[in-house]
Amino acid sequence: MTDKTAAAVQRAPAQGIAVKVVEPQSLIDRVNQIYETISRRAFGLFQDEGGVPGRDVDHWLRAEAELLQPVCVNVTESDDALAVQAEVPGFSAGDLEVSIESGRLTISGKKESKEEQKKGKAIYRERRSNEILRVITLPAAVDVSKATATLTNGVLELSLPKTAEAQAVRVEVKAE
Repeated sequence: MTDKTAAAVQRAPAQGIAVKVVEPQSLIDRVNQIYETISRRAFGLFQDEGGVPGRDVDHWLRAEAELLQPVCVNVTESDDALAVQAEVPGFSAGDLEVSIESGRLTISGKKESKEEQKKGKAIYRERRSNEILRVITLPAAVDVSKATATLTNGVLELSLPKTAEAQAVRVEVKAE
């Protein structure tokens, strides 16, 4: 592991449940799997419309919207840190994985729910898979070894201290 990736998370006291922070490499397989699933669905949409070319972007965006939940994110910057709040309603800390690199934040999550109803001889079963994937380019380099991630009431909160080089330096201008 390099100093540019985070493999552990520190829990902020009394703020919620700590979220698992993983190596960026471990999310590559997950991202590739999501890409393949979206690609297959987009191709299915293409075939359903008669295979007429020219709507590939529409098919891709529709497939993506069907398979991934949107993640609303708020990133704020102070002189010495970045704060990120991501809305992940319905996800538990165990469903989420966060990867932090010096200039990039990746939030990934997957949860599955099953429902079964029996009425007489009829059986009704439904499976749902909710997935999220959000990659954010950070506006400043961060010290990943001091990053914290907590989940409270469906809001993932990350505190990302900036590296010494990225912190604002106040320069006084003198008149001659």
